[in-house]
Amino acid sequence: MEMQMAQMLGAAMIKMPVVANADHAPLEGGEDPAFGTVRWRTLFDAERNGTNDMVLGVAEFGPFGTLNAHRHAPAEIYFGLSGSGIVTIDGVAHDLQPNVALYIPSDAEHHTLAGEEGLRFLYVFPRARFADVEYRFSPA
Repeated sequence: MEMQMAQMLGAAMIKMPVVANADHAPLEGGEDPAFGTVRWRTLFDAERNGTNDMVLGVAEFGPFGTLNAHRHAPAEIYFGLSGSGIVTIDGVAHDLQPNVALYIPSDAEHHTLAGEEGLRFLYVFPRARFADVEYRFSPA
């Protein structure tokens, strides 16, 4: 009975709106050189707030910051917030700046180089948890 009640409460929470503030989300990354210099704040994620259908966060780069070449199974979307940079997807360079969206297909190799003023963008994955996204980095 107790287990059923917990499952019902969990299901009800998922169907309720969730609000996240990027100013209050912890800044992660920066420790593993495989990623480059990118840091991020994950806003929606099943482990953080019970949103189990999508992952959304903000990637942050300092001037000329990098996210090294990698692939992952889920497709991804970037949406530029501030600054500028180049996102190379399967060898083709794309400008990313405020109000520009990029769709990155499943398993496409991609990497990012921020411009001189840095770069901030939203990232979205169709997964329950950020931890479910397995990054496979390309050889340097």
